[in-house]
Amino acid sequence: MSKDFFRSATIFNSAKRFFLLNFGISTILMLLFCPTCFLSLEGILSIAPDWIFSFLMSSALSLGGFKVEEYYNKRISWIEKPVKRLILTAASYMIYSFIVSYILVSFYVLITVDGVYLRNINWIRMLENTLMPTFVALIIITIFIARSWLYEWRSAAIEAEQLKSENISSQYQSLKDQLNPHFLFNSLNVLSNLVYESADKSAEFIQQLSKIYRYVLEVQQEELVGLDREIGFAENYLNLQKIRFEGSLEYFIDVHQLKGYHLPPLSLQLLLENAIKHNIASLEKPLKIMIEQTDSNLIVRNILQPKLTKEESKTGIGLSNIIKRYALLSNQSPKFTETEKEFIVELPLLKLNGA
Repeated sequence: MSKDFFRSATIFNSAKRFFLLNFGISTILMLLFCPTCFLSLEGILSIAPDWIFSFLMSSALSLGGFKVEEYYNKRISWIEKPVKRLILTAASYMIYSFIVSYILVSFYVLITVDGVYLRNINWIRMLENTLMPTFVALIIITIFIARSWLYEWRSAAIEAEQLKSENISSQYQSLKDQLNPHFLFNSLNVLSNLVYESADKSAEFIQQLSKIYRYVLEVQQEELVGLDREIGFAENYLNLQKIRFEGSLEYFIDVHQLKGYHLPPLSLQLLLENAIKHNIASLEKPLKIMIEQTDSNLIVRNILQPKLTKEESKTGIGLSNIIKRYALLSNQSPKFTETEKEFIVELPLLKLNGA
């Protein structure tokens, strides 16, 4: 047997292990057959032929089981065609085992029994003597089949889980990738309007925007960010909007338990942008936004004073983005409530595993 054979094996990963395994099996059989024979050298010598025969039989059957398994592993999947694989594996191995057992039993009789030669051997009796090794082979192939099926099922399950994880990661990254150009586009759109209104305001807006955009770039590759970072970003974002709206925008932040809680990045920015985009903000009717924490939720509410003409979203970014990201990250989902006076969003605060 070549080194390559043992290198590819899953049970017999070395010639030494293959030898020890089958030597152990044959030794156990001899102990069951004649335990007293091991008490003296003469006794051991008396069972030596049977010992060697048991070792050869065990080696041949186990080797055959592995080779049959190896052959069909490359050709027929347990997952795709389980019945066909079962029938062919069992049939191939039983035929192999019968032929090998018949040959070894015949050689054993010819060598150990005086007066028995090829010309007078009872071939029918050899068939009867082959029944016991064939029964043992049935047990062996049952073990090989169960083991082979479990290994392939486990590999398929792991592969499916990896593909699922990769798919989820890809979907999540795609959702996050929407936020970067979306945020930049809207900010530049606001800036273009400010340029015509006030040079000082536009300069201040650009300085504040650079700080905020740095955060957007930092969290681009993160699935979750700490609540403290997201609240800090929300405050900076609202300050940025104050440059534009001045007294037409009022906000309040009441969050104290920051440690251990996380949010999908830029969730608050999308909610705040949504509130500003769809509601009137004027000195007569200032837009009021409140961010507060209750238990394990973050509540974002704004006074409901919708614009007369609704702005259509051309990018498809907004509340749906948050819902989809939560669905990929946990079994919790945001809640949206609209009353006569307020629009309220409840964001579940997430904890990292082990936190």
